[in-house]
Amino acid sequence: MSTNRKELLREVYDKLFAFFGPLGWWPAETPFEVILGAILTQNTAWKNVAAAIGNLRSHGMLSFERLCGLSAQEIAPFIRSSGFYNQKAKKIETFCTHILTKWGGGLGEFLAQDMEALRADLLAIRGIGPETADSIVLYAAFKPSFVVDTYTYRIFSRHGWVDESISYEELQDYFMGAMEPDVPFFKEFHALLVRTGHLYCRKTALCQSCPLNVFFSQ
Repeated sequence: MSTNRKELLREVYDKLFAFFGPLGWWPAETPFEVILGAILTQNTAWKNVAAAIGNLRSHGMLSFERLCGLSAQEIAPFIRSSGFYNQKAKKIETFCTHILTKWGGGLGEFLAQDMEALRADLLAIRGIGPETADSIVLYAAFKPSFVVDTYTYRIFSRHGWVDESISYEELQDYFMGAMEPDVPFFKEFHALLVRTGHLYCRKTALCQSCPLNVFFSQ
């Protein structure tokens, strides 16, 4: 195992890519669909998000113009499967209000900001935290802000590569400070870590069958 952080990250990526292959994450047809998914996936499994998005699509509501014409109370029934649907409906309404009032409804102009400005703008919206903001920046705006989540923290702290007390910002810098800004690579790496965490690096870990188990023996 390499002690150089850049080399280590590349080794981890290569091991996971060889094991899983390309994952093609995030599944969405439009940037707005990505944004909805990033909000809806908070505190729930993706299958529940997919069901909510499918319900919106089947009712012709999967567009900024249609959905942002509704109140939170009107949005909530469409996204019931995502869990905490009343709170998430309010977050969607708040996001829409921000785009309508600050950007005149120009979602494209909002997403076209430079990366730091866009991230700061997102974090200023009530209900959007760092992970949600970075997911939108990376997957909807195609800007290289690496997304870290519970799985990323769990994998890297269990291997002893980062301290258990590391903050979100510090963990993000652990990646971004060692890798070239590369949107496709960041997307694939994040997806591979999520898949690994979901299948193997659970609260009760399945280390023996994990594709990263090799690092424990080096």
